[in-house]
Amino acid sequence: MIILGLGSNLSSSFGDRFHNINFAISCLQNHGIKVIKKSSYYETESYPDKKNPKFINLVILVKTNLSPESLATILISIEEKLERKRKRKNDPRTCDIDIIDFDNKVIDFYCNDLKFNVPHKKLRHRNFVLVPLNEILPIWKHPETNENIESLLKKLPEEGRKSILKIKNN
Repeated sequence: MIILGLGSNLSSSFGDRFHNINFAISCLQNHGIKVIKKSSYYETESYPDKKNPKFINLVILVKTNLSPESLATILISIEEKLERKRKRKNDPRTCDIDIIDFDNKVIDFYCNDLKFNVPHKKLRHRNFVLVPLNEILPIWKHPETNENIESLLKKLPEEGRKSILKIKNN
């Protein structure tokens, strides 16, 4: 079971935030990565600077025979195709694709000079991952702590639980 999180808070030459995410998913499928389940779209404020455009996020459950490193290479290439610029941490971006879970393992590796921590070190604090993940896989448990998703959601600050909004694709 492989879980990916996708987000966008800037338009690209391919279209708006929704188009970026949908294009990224079609690129994944073009690489033979099968999408098993897809959450609804959720909108959240940009972090840490709430003045930046809001994010659209979703979570997908996928199936592939690729290694984590090979999958990361594809994710980076899709982000680059969608004109992502990596200047400063937490800058607005056209596309961000994270590996949330890879076969319930804890994995750290480098790919294209980028460090990957699977699961992401701040996953437990991210409403934009936990809420959509709970929608599609409510039985999921954190690979490192073994906490179930319900417990992780309850630990989110009240503002984090209230500041995420399920929205429809335009």
